[in-house]
Amino acid sequence: MVHQQEHIKPIGSEELTGVDQSLCRSALSVSNRLGRLMWGMVWLTLFRPTPKVLYGWRRMLLRLFGAKIGRGVHVHPSVRVFSPWTLEMGDHSCLAPFVDCYCVDRVRIGAHSTISQYSFLCTASHDYEQAHLPLTTSPIDIGYSVWICADVYVGPGVKVGDGAVVGVRSSVYKDVAAWTVVGGNPAKFIKPRIVRNNAS
Repeated sequence: MVHQQEHIKPIGSEELTGVDQSLCRSALSVSNRLGRLMWGMVWLTLFRPTPKVLYGWRRMLLRLFGAKIGRGVHVHPSVRVFSPWTLEMGDHSCLAPFVDCYCVDRVRIGAHSTISQYSFLCTASHDYEQAHLPLTTSPIDIGYSVWICADVYVGPGVKVGDGAVVGVRSSVYKDVAAWTVVGGNPAKFIKPRIVRNNAS
């Protein structure tokens, strides 16, 4: 016996969820979305294909879109930046290959700090206690001389103090004290960071 297939509305339809669909629209402004569209085209054609050594060129492109970029900053061509106008990088800081800087809210990276490859700086989430999952954002603040090791997740609202080190593949949901080494998921204190002076 062949049953007639019922019409199934896609997930997110008002009939299925009982949610007013006007509440599911983007929380970001039209100007924000247009700016990101323009940036996306520039990233794809003028930023991503560039040779590694052209750091100055990529600094210029980021500045053109409102990023505050210090001297000697290294941003690798595979880095993804959600909205450059919310990014601030101090002198001689670095975003290593394949870092995802999801700066829906502000991301500040202090001078001489390194964000290693495949790390994810995430300033946005959703309020799961509400049916339509409204967007929530909170800035990330990374201090001076910080090392975020490879494949680290840093969540919304996190402050990483000066001189801190976050171990490889850690997940950081809470603030990290200055001059400490943390690691794990969730990241926890391991030991103080002591910097040896090897100068003769």
